[in-house]
Amino acid sequence: MSSQVLSTQASARADLAAWLRFLRAHSALTHQLSARLESQHGLTLSDYDVLIQLYHAPGQRMRRIDIARLVLLSPSGITRLLDGLERAGWVEKVRCDSDNRVVYAALTAAGVQKCEEASETHLVDLEELFSSRFSGDEHEALAEMLGRLPLAETSEACKGGDA
Repeated sequence: MSSQVLSTQASARADLAAWLRFLRAHSALTHQLSARLESQHGLTLSDYDVLIQLYHAPGQRMRRIDIARLVLLSPSGITRLLDGLERAGWVEKVRCDSDNRVVYAALTAAGVQKCEEASETHLVDLEELFSSRFSGDEHEALAEMLGRLPLAETSEACKGGDA
């Protein structure tokens, strides 16, 4: 075999090894972090993900379909998740003033409080997780490398005066 073929095969094995480690780490971390959020705040990691997305969104609201894209849920999956957050009083449905077809999920005052409380302990968990395994430089390098991966793009939720 030529050195070019061997180099390509080695690169493919390295890609596969990186992918498998990424998947295993993602699975283990999401289970661990979700269990902590559930025990401390009664939130799944998906619940928290939606709350934190809304917390940082303009006006603390987003179109439901945009949230689904960001948190990688189907339209029916995001509906079920948001229904639970609405029943808890953390999220409410809000119509767009300029287009009645657009429905936002908006964070309520109770949702802001819940998000802030959960963020305090979640950030401690994240700090513990990363600082126990990575130096400061490694942590920065990891964040930079992961930042190069494709990210979900958001679109403006509502064009017009109330966006």
